[in-house]
Amino acid sequence: MSVSDTDWPASPLDAADVAFAALTSDPAPLSIDLDMFCPDDGLPTGVMALPAVRDWLLTHPRAYTARDVVWRELIRRARLCGPQWVIAAVGMAMPALRRYARQLSDGYRGDPDDIGAEILTGFLAALRDHVDVARPAPYAALCRAGWRAGHALRLQAGEFTPVEDVEHVTGPRTPRVPYGHPDVLVRRAVGLGILDVCDEQPYIDVRLGRRAVEPIAAGLGITVDALRMRLGRIDTRIAEALATGLLTGVASPQAADALAAQAERRTALRAASRRRTLTATTQAAAA
Repeated sequence: MSVSDTDWPASPLDAADVAFAALTSDPAPLSIDLDMFCPDDGLPTGVMALPAVRDWLLTHPRAYTARDVVWRELIRRARLCGPQWVIAAVGMAMPALRRYARQLSDGYRGDPDDIGAEILTGFLAALRDHVDVARPAPYAALCRAGWRAGHALRLQAGEFTPVEDVEHVTGPRTPRVPYGHPDVLVRRAVGLGILDVCDEQPYIDVRLGRRAVEPIAAGLGITVDALRMRLGRIDTRIAEALATGLLTGVASPQAADALAAQAERRTALRAASRRRTLTATTQAAAA
């Protein structure tokens, strides 16, 4: 199926629907091999085109485990396997996204396509970064993100009050200085050796930026579980440093030396782990 520029829909949801149809049409529809999942998940078997998978999930609304495993795989592919899987995820969720658009557009005086665009934007942001596939019901979390974005637009439209001359608006207009901002604490944690330099950006991306963990783990060359454990240990060290006042006060020379020694041990352990992994990989390749 091909779509020309002249018949491409103006509505964001319609456009996403057309793109999904193009990806899932013969002769090579985008599909998923359901045999990759556990038989106990309750899914059918074999390779199935995505529209058929969507139809099966819609006709089995109480198949919670099946829906969760399918959506975890869709989210993983959308984050790691290219834009066609992003479109696939949107198309798989289209029935819910359209339902939200209808509900939120009821009585809306603006362009209904604006609400559809906000719903789609919220869904995509959650798909790219914010939904944690380790938690239950990732599909519900994606849909809630889309609904919240559309609902926020409705609220904004209802609360907006035009101002003739912005210079006459009373009240403070200067942003507050972010004293104690988390970024500042993270930077201080790096300086003290509580947080290793190589972990600073991944920690900021995941914990503060709420980015998806899968691409970051792939970029670091480690598993998702390994990155989760690493971030959990960092959380513990930062919490202890906050509780003892190291991050908010002045660290003594003795405390600074102890933190530096701990950082050196972590670096040595990681280097040893990388050497073992490299040795095992080399031996496996030789065998």
